[in-house]
Amino acid sequence: MGKWGSALGWWRATKHPLHTTLGHLERDVMEVLWRASDGNGLPVRDVQARLGRKMAYTTVMTTLDRLFKKGLATRRREGRAFLYTAGLAEHEIETTLTAGLVDGLLAGEAAAPLLSNLVDVVGNRDDRLLDELERLVKDKKASLKRSQK
Repeated sequence: MGKWGSALGWWRATKHPLHTTLGHLERDVMEVLWRASDGNGLPVRDVQARLGRKMAYTTVMTTLDRLFKKGLATRRREGRAFLYTAGLAEHEIETTLTAGLVDGLLAGEAAAPLLSNLVDVVGNRDDRLLDELERLVKDKKASLKRSQK
């Protein structure tokens, strides 16, 4: 194992973009909001009750407020309470987080080694995935050429 192998073990263990970006409670609260069936929003007490573990009301309220400020949850006032809903679908958040991560990794001089390693890892893992990567690159190039005309 290389110099970074053990240090990056945490990264390989967490394959889901939400697991590396949001804290445990934030993810759990988002899960509650995504599962809310009526779409009208949930007050803090309902989110607290649906978490499946004992959690202080103020902790849940603070977490919902943080998610709102991050743009991951929306809220509307009803009487004295806020009703919270998911601001984005789970796949939309995953796409946004992943795009941000990749954009950050490609900044500066890190782009060439990152792309080289990406091709190596994809190639070692799955030939079909490498073919898909090649197809995506070709499609993107064609799309860019069309938009420049």
